[in-house]
Amino acid sequence: MRNAGEISYVVDDEACVRDAVCAMLESAEIEVMGFDSAEAYLRHARSDLAACLITDLRMPGINGLELQQRLRAQDSPPIIFISGRGDVPSTVRAMKAGAIEFLTKPLDSNALLTAVIGAFATDRAQRQQRAELNQLQQRLSLLSPREREVLPLIVTGMLNKQAASVLGITGVTLQIHRSQIMRKMAARSFADLVRMAGRLGIPRDPASVQPVPRRS
Repeated sequence: MRNAGEISYVVDDEACVRDAVCAMLESAEIEVMGFDSAEAYLRHARSDLAACLITDLRMPGINGLELQQRLRAQDSPPIIFISGRGDVPSTVRAMKAGAIEFLTKPLDSNALLTAVIGAFATDRAQRQQRAELNQLQQRLSLLSPREREVLPLIVTGMLNKQAASVLGITGVTLQIHRSQIMRKMAARSFADLVRMAGRLGIPRDPASVQPVPRRS
């Protein structure tokens, strides 16, 4: 029995293919839900803990590549493409856009199962990464405007007196801000803070730091 909350979504307009894929997965005790169109899948409200999306490349209406494009802005599960007529350009487009596998019909059950299990692991890892990033963004929101100015300066490796000079404040004041940043970001060490800054996309190159105008 697979982990609770894992589910595979199968999107294919051909009922015989869709049913065959669902049967393969169900035989491996993997929960599965089938859809006869991309539009039907897009209307579904997901509540899974880990998932993968298995979709045909060529379908009437929204095809597999178009579905992949629409899902790019969302927290889409990893995508596995299946096709009996997939050409090289379509395969390249799908893989470059983030698909984790491209399988041809008739499907090999072992290849499908391997791809699905890998997709579940990938989805869990991606969800964990998104959760960690959301937590970091929440911590960042706790910083005062001045602390937000201090953070990119200190993670470049500037000494306190150098960062204080850029901001036009005293070294003591800079140290207070630095301590507050460490506390609010829940950083266990300075190296931990630098890692967090990298995850948040805060530049760590001294050349990228712009001088902050002195406040009156």
